[in-house]
Amino acid sequence: MEHREKTVLVERNNLDITISRQAELLDISRSSLYYQPVPMSQENIDLMNNIDKIYTKCPFYGARQIKRVLKREHKIIVSRPHVRRLMGLMGIEAIYPKPNLSKPNIQNQTYPYLLRNLTIDHPNQVWGTDITYVKLNHGFCYLVAIMDWYSRYVVAWELSSSLDIEFVISNLKKALVINIPEIENSDQGSHFTSIQYTNILIENNVQISMDGRGRCMDNIFTERLWRNVKYENIYIKSYNTAEEARTGLTEYFEIYNNERPHSRLNELTPAEVYFNKNINKLSLSFTNQVSG
Repeated sequence: MEHREKTVLVERNNLDITISRQAELLDISRSSLYYQPVPMSQENIDLMNNIDKIYTKCPFYGARQIKRVLKREHKIIVSRPHVRRLMGLMGIEAIYPKPNLSKPNIQNQTYPYLLRNLTIDHPNQVWGTDITYVKLNHGFCYLVAIMDWYSRYVVAWELSSSLDIEFVISNLKKALVINIPEIENSDQGSHFTSIQYTNILIENNVQISMDGRGRCMDNIFTERLWRNVKYENIYIKSYNTAEEARTGLTEYFEIYNNERPHSRLNELTPAEVYFNKNINKLSLSFTNQVSG
């Protein structure tokens, strides 16, 4: 596990385990936890925003192809290692099968993909969760959401200015107040494989499903949600601050859940299907065809 991924697992407010002990357990330097990073330059922020747009349109592009598009379409000349580094900060990678997909993370336990050929025919059968990069005019933040696969209802979401694990844990707890799913599916990122996260699911008798590494198409409905959110709100609104983004996304998800008809739902809204309103026994079940 990379150093950056380890640092997000540190719980700075944990009263039972000191920062020093957490650093020892994660095999990282305690001093690195107090390092104050140099503020991101506006040039790099603009570059990351362009990378985000390219990747959202073509999530199968890696650093090499994104570098080419930046040069051809945006007249930006940048090295491939720099693009790769910024993609790492954004938490994105190209979608394609990689060798040793089943190789477990040394620090955290991973779980098998449970959704292959599964017929999904009721709310709270499967939830999907993911984190995405959110562009701001003079910075960036991260968005996590939990979506019910059957109804496409966004059960809970949260924004954070950093990739610290607390906002992901908070979002999960917020969702579990609303309902308890049978299965939750995620990628194999350090947030979702962390003991803090998986223990909450286990304590609530939720089965844990995880995508193959590098295969976010296994979580296809959440990926489609990100595409909608960005093209229909974030890119249009051009938020200056995280608080502006929070206000705008609150309005967007209210419309998405409660007002916007969905073609796959026979023109019903996600909320109508999720809460079993006005369905009249419509057949909305489907079988997940993703291979996993």
